[in-house]
Amino acid sequence: MIRTALIASLLMVLAFPLKAEEAEQEKEKAAVFAAEQWLNLIDEAKYEESWREASGYLRSAVKQEDFSQALKGARTPLGKVVWRKLKSARFSKELPGAPDGQYFVLQFDAEFENKKTAIETITPKLERAGEWRVSGYFIK
Repeated sequence: MIRTALIASLLMVLAFPLKAEEAEQEKEKAAVFAAEQWLNLIDEAKYEESWREASGYLRSAVKQEDFSQALKGARTPLGKVVWRKLKSARFSKELPGAPDGQYFVLQFDAEFENKKTAIETITPKLERAGEWRVSGYFIK
C-alpha cells in the first residue's frame, strides 16, 4: 500500500514538468499563430486592419494613420513576401520600453521580391482577454 502510494506520488511529480512544458508549448503555438495571422494582413497591405488587430499597447502608442504610413513605407519597397519561416521564439515578461506582461519575441527568416534576406521580429503580447496580439514589428 505504501509502495503504491509512493509510486503514484513519484509519477505525479514526474508528470508535472511535462504538463507545464506542454502548457508553455501551447502558449507559444498560440502566439505564433496570432503573429502569422497578423503578418498575413501586412502581406496583403491591410495596414489599417493590422492596426485594429494589434495589441492595446501598440494602438495606444501609435495612431492608426502613422502606423499605416510607417508600414507602407517599410514594406512597399520590399515587394511581396516570397517565404518566411519561424527562426526563434523566446518568452519574456519584460521588454525594454514596454509595460511588464507576457510576450513572445518571435523572429522569422524571410525573403521578399526585392530583399533576399530579411529578419522580421514580431512581439505578440497576451492581452487581458487571453488573446495574443502583436505589440511590435521590426524588419532588418
